[in-house]
Amino acid sequence: MKFFDLLRLVAGNLTRRKARVALTAVGVVIGTAAVVVLVSLASGLRQSASEQLYGIGDLTLIQVSPSYGGEGMYMGGGGAISSPSDVKLLTNSALEDFRAIPGVESVIPREYLMSSALIKFQKLEMYPNIIGIGTNDVADLGDTTDRGSTELGRGSIVIGVTVPQSFYDPNLRPGKEPPPPPDLFNQQVQMVVFKYDSEGHETRKNIALRVTGVLKETRGESDWAIYMPLEQVKLLNEWSQNRRFNYNKDGYSMAIVKVTDANQAMEVADQITAMGFQAYTPQSFLEGINNFFIILQVIFGGVGAIALLVAAIGIANTMAMSILERTREIGLMKAVGATNRDVLAIFLGEAAGIGFLGGLGGIAVGWLASQAINILASIYMANQAGQQGSGLPSVAAVIPLWLPVFALVFSTLVGMLSGLYPALRAATMVPVLALKYE
Repeated sequence: MKFFDLLRLVAGNLTRRKARVALTAVGVVIGTAAVVVLVSLASGLRQSASEQLYGIGDLTLIQVSPSYGGEGMYMGGGGAISSPSDVKLLTNSALEDFRAIPGVESVIPREYLMSSALIKFQKLEMYPNIIGIGTNDVADLGDTTDRGSTELGRGSIVIGVTVPQSFYDPNLRPGKEPPPPPDLFNQQVQMVVFKYDSEGHETRKNIALRVTGVLKETRGESDWAIYMPLEQVKLLNEWSQNRRFNYNKDGYSMAIVKVTDANQAMEVADQITAMGFQAYTPQSFLEGINNFFIILQVIFGGVGAIALLVAAIGIANTMAMSILERTREIGLMKAVGATNRDVLAIFLGEAAGIGFLGGLGGIAVGWLASQAINILASIYMANQAGQQGSGLPSVAAVIPLWLPVFALVFSTLVGMLSGLYPALRAATMVPVLALKYE
């Protein structure tokens, strides 16, 4: 039997029993819609989590720290308490090794200010988080400015967006309203650095700094950080610690490795870890999220597939009843030359057709349900975002391109497998007995 003849015959048989086929297909519609909706919810959660992570940090950056070997503690920049033989320090030679790794775009050393410091602006003060970076542009760390420039120079600083909120008035009288956060852009501030001798005597160093840039919010460390040139932080650390630092020997406290492509971050981080250093990248957290939501998609899909299993029983029942009603028809087909294979193909085609029609309906219902969920979730979350002052959320349900195709193929296969046993019964009927059947 030719393929198109088979399709025409199957379509004609299905249209002869419209009500029964429709009722049987409803079960497949419900099961397929459940699969589409549940998997799209898991995909929406995955996309939302990924978008939030992309907003928090640059996925092309890898934070590298010295490895302490599990013994004692070692502070980069010369503050060594103990130095076991298996400690791996971030020396200049180690940074050169990082730069030689394929896919690495740049390597930026960084160092914290190791002494107490105070920043004054007019009558306000704050205790800063000073970070020195080995580049003259903060943009190399993946940050952008809300105002001003990301470039660093001697006597200039770039601050995070929430730094002004840390200022307070030390002479504020009880009952008075605290002053609003100052606008520090393009303003000059005074930084006071402290050091103490063995007898506890205090020495201060005053430094005038100009705020040349304010970074955009990232919800990360940079929001509260003040960036300075690494060389300037090094000089202040040497002054406060009363010793010279040799980064070829003592190493840096941290380095930032930037890769050209976020997809290479995990591979480069693994190579750095193999060198004996500690490496962390947000990409590893994203990969863990993706793995979790893949498992969640499988679980949700399995829950929806239970409804398809119930529909499969309905298809099997419908096909079994159809064989009883069409026994003489089967005998007649065999008498005029139809083979067992032809009969099997006809009944399997009918069962697959029910699954196919139910799959199409289930995809349509699932898509509509997903859109309704997105609308309701957007209305609810928009109200919550308005009350909390946060940004608008992502969609709640996302239907990936592969999901409708998978759902249609799966529902068709379920229909075909459900009709396998009745089709085999029909194909193996004896023509003479089938023609005598009443």
